[in-house]
Formats: sequence, C-alpha cells, structure tokens
Amino acid sequence: MSHATWGDVRDFAVRCYVPARQENGGTWRVHPEIPHAGAQLWPGTWIQASILEHTMPANTTEVERRLWAAADNLRANSKLRSHEYSVPVLGLIFLAYADYRFTEAKARMGEGTGRRSGITKDDYQAAGVLYVPEAARYSWLLQLPEGANVGQSINDAMRAIEEDNEDLRGVLPKLYNRLDNSILISLLKAFNFAEIADGLEGDAFGKIYEYFLGKFARDEGGKGGEFYTPTSLVKLMVEIMEPFHGRIFDPACGSGGMFVQSARFVEEHRRSPNAEISVYGQEKTAETVRLAKMNLAIHGLSGDVKQANTFYEDPHTSPGKFDFAMANPPFNVSGVDKDRIGVDPRLPFGVPTGDNANYLWMQYIYSSLNERGRAGVVMANSASDARGSEMEIRRQLIEDGGVDIMLATSTKLFYTVPLAATVWFFDRRKKGTPREDQVLFIDARHIYTPVTRAIRELSAAQIEFIANIANLYRGEPTETVHGSDALMQEHFPNGTYRDVPGLCKVATRAEIEVQGWSLNAGRYIGVQARAADDFDFSVRLGELSEELEVLNLEAHELEVRISENVQVLLEGANGEAMNDTVLA
Repeated sequence: MSHATWGDVRDFAVRCYVPARQENGGTWRVHPEIPHAGAQLWPGTWIQASILEHTMPANTTEVERRLWAAADNLRANSKLRSHEYSVPVLGLIFLAYADYRFTEAKARMGEGTGRRSGITKDDYQAAGVLYVPEAARYSWLLQLPEGANVGQSINDAMRAIEEDNEDLRGVLPKLYNRLDNSILISLLKAFNFAEIADGLEGDAFGKIYEYFLGKFARDEGGKGGEFYTPTSLVKLMVEIMEPFHGRIFDPACGSGGMFVQSARFVEEHRRSPNAEISVYGQEKTAETVRLAKMNLAIHGLSGDVKQANTFYEDPHTSPGKFDFAMANPPFNVSGVDKDRIGVDPRLPFGVPTGDNANYLWMQYIYSSLNERGRAGVVMANSASDARGSEMEIRRQLIEDGGVDIMLATSTKLFYTVPLAATVWFFDRRKKGTPREDQVLFIDARHIYTPVTRAIRELSAAQIEFIANIANLYRGEPTETVHGSDALMQEHFPNGTYRDVPGLCKVATRAEIEVQGWSLNAGRYIGVQARAADDFDFSVRLGELSEELEVLNLEAHELEVRISENVQVLLEGANGEAMNDTVLA
C-alpha cells in the first residue's frame, strides 16, 4: 500500500472509518461506505472513528469515545501542543450543546407556533438555558460557504453568546482563527448534537463535557490535574455530605466538578438544583475560572466563581457563611508568604510554622462552615499524622468536635500522581450529639475498579457501599439502588453500624489522644481477619507491592521537603555570615 499524506489521513477519518451502532449482542456493524473493516493507511497505522453516523446509539459511553476520536484528529493535524488543544475542543462542545438546548427550549416554549409570542432572553435563562443569538447558531456555522473564515466565524459566535449572557463575559475561548478551516469543519460536524442526540436523555451531554475534562486531565498529566478531580471520588464525597439545600463553597474549585456533582445529587432526589443550592468558588488562574464557568453553564447552573489566590484573598468573606464546603486543593504547597497572611479569621487555629500549606487549606474549609455545616476535603496522607505545629492544629480541630469521618482511598484514583489520599469530612452539626466525641475511620484502599494499569475508579456500587457506612454511623437511612446489597449484607447483616476489622472503626477522642492525635486510619482499623484457607499469595503480593510503591513515593515527597527546609536554613546561615562580615 502506498504511503499517505496527513490530508489523506484526515479525509479518510472524516469520510469513512466510522463503526456504527452495536447490534447482535455487541458485534460491530461496519459503515456501508467502508470497503472493509480495519483499514490501514500504511503499515502499523490505524485510523479511529472521527465523524459520527447520522443515527447514533443511545449509549453515552460510545458517543463519548467517538467524539474523543474526532477531537484527537485536531491534535494530530494542528500545530497545537498537547495541553493547548483542550480549550478549543471544550469551547466547541460548549457551543454545540448550548445551541442544542436552546433549540429544544425554543420548540418547547412554542415560539412561532401561535401559542405565545415575544419570548425573551429572560424566559430562556429562567428555564436554565443560555440564549443563543442567530449569529451563534450551530446550524449557521455548519452552512458557512466554501472559503469562509471558519475560525473567525466561531470567534464571533462566542462573542455573541457572551454579549447576551452576562455571566459568560470574557469566559468563552476565541482562538479559533489559529486553526485550519478543514480541521474546524470536521470538528463542527463531529460535535453536531442535533444529529447525535437521538436516544440520549437527561444530563448525557453534560456527562460528555465531563468525560472530555477527564480525558484532557489524563493526557495533560500534572497541568490537567490542577483543574480536575476524578468524577467517582467527587461523587463519593457528595454522597457522604448530602448537600440537599444551601450554599456550597469550594476555595480551590478547578473546573467546578464539585458543584456539578452536588447539583446532580439534588436532581437525583427529585429537586431543582438552582432552587435548592447556590455555589461559590474561587481559583487562582483565569483559564481555570473560565473552565469552571463553562462547566456550570453547560449544566444549566448559575454560580459565583471568582479569580483569587486563596492564600491571600477571600472574595466571598467565607468564615461561618456556608452550609457545605468541599475541595481538592493542591497537596503540600510550599512558598506561601506568611507575612502576607497576617491575622486571618479563616485560620482560627493558627498558622503552621512549617513550609507546607496543607493545614492552611484545612482551616479555610473548616472555618467557612456555619454551625450546621458539613465539609469534605481531599488531602495528602502525610497530613493525617504530621508533627509539630500541624499536630497542634489537628488537635484543636479534633477537640472542637468537627472532625467526623476519615476516609483512606486507593492509589491511582488521581490522573497526575499514583499516591493514595485521605478525604477529611467535617460536620459541625454533630456537636451536642453522641458523635461529638467520635471519629469514623474507613479504610477504602482496597475498594476500587481498575480502568487501566495506571488508573482506577470507584463504581456506583462501591460509592454507595462506602456512603452507606457513613449513613449507618450517623443513624441515617441507607440506599442499595446501585447494587451494594451484597456488600451491605456481608459486612452489616443486621442493618446497623459495627466496627469491621480492615474496613471501619469508630474511635473516641481519648483513643485518638493516645495515638498522638494521629488521624491515620491504619492506626485504628487493623487488618481484616482471614480464614487459613482464604490466603491468596498473588493477591497479598500485589497488596504489598502497592504499599511499597506508596511508601517509596511518600519517602520521595519527604526527601523533597527536607531538601527545601535545609536550603532555607543554609540561606539563612549564609545571610547571617554576610552580616557578621560587614559588621566586622
């Protein structure tokens, strides 16, 4: 077979190789234009689907994968680096979905049918739908004449939407004139939701947007992970916190995933998110703030997300203000300017003396809660039993009665690092109850579902099971709609809470004090009992290998921190030596 140019690759991907819907128990039917399946352009190079058939299956996962293949064509055929192409792709998904929802709402409200007239922008926005002016309509972009500047037309469409939707001013991307017309035309066709919507219901398109956020986070490594928390972990946090009604705060909100999952939780309980919750967030970088605002808008949510450096700014005047708070802040941040912090009401237990911001974040979250507030914060494992001034802050947190649940998670849940993490849950409403003097420890390190060798997630049944442990501990109703029945029957056969070795343990404040105020779950829960004939050497070897990997990573983390501290000491010593020389 002769070699092909990139143009051949693009044309072939756009024109032909598109597997159709799954039929006959999962076998693939080949698109009729394809002469044979598994086509190669040259030896060793295979082309994935990049444009969808007009009739799509009612399978969100399949649609997500096909759309991703289309987006990947942009990276392969453009001058953009890997981390640069996420913004234009997410912008097009946003534009397509906004237009799709607008068209649906227009038909539903009966514009032009004689049932009512004069529907305004406010009517659309009251229905949770962005107003899309004619110049930004997706159908108009698809019908641009040959030779038109597609990139400039998309930029103009983004500006038109911003002009008619105040919350989006300055938010939408306008860099499409940097991309070739041919690539943009292919992407416009791929993301034409009017053709792929058949059979997809509810929040399917919002989930597609989240899928792309997750894929970009995986592909971009550390940069992507700054704005994205894995969906399954966020779902677990929300299920344990139960944000039915009130104000929700995230001081490190990233792309807004915590807010979206909170809204979805409210919807699942037959309530309207915009009527029940209001969201407030802040992020350091303007680009991430834009991602968060787009994510909220594509889910029909309104929110107040501001650009701010949380260490030095509090634009929402947060102390005591919120019913719920949740965050996945960056772990082990160093270099915070303590002089700029000054006296901060968000730090009721003081400023840690070490060069690590973990206990700053912890206090920002805790102090933001009102007297009935609940919170969840993802934190590095090392924070659970850190010493020195951090231990003193932790002691005060525990003695104040707000620390409610400590959840140890599996490794490889995060896309940027394979380290495990601990989720801290605060609950101010437990004061004056028997739980005020108690903390529930859950060891979920071995509860996960493999996705790839490097990535794990929590299934719906696993999320439900872990959340049910918290519900039993709190004396609240449990749920088994997602398939946690068997696990619940195995571990809690009487339907009431009990300590389970290797899984969960309720510890008193006195027990925690004996352990030096450590909140490391492993100190309390112990090891799951096994029968003599229930020993699987390969499984145990895998567990030990994983524990060794975690220890090695934590050791490296400590090496870096020690090196940084030594450097600070050396710089201080050198400065004193220079002063002595001058004085002499």
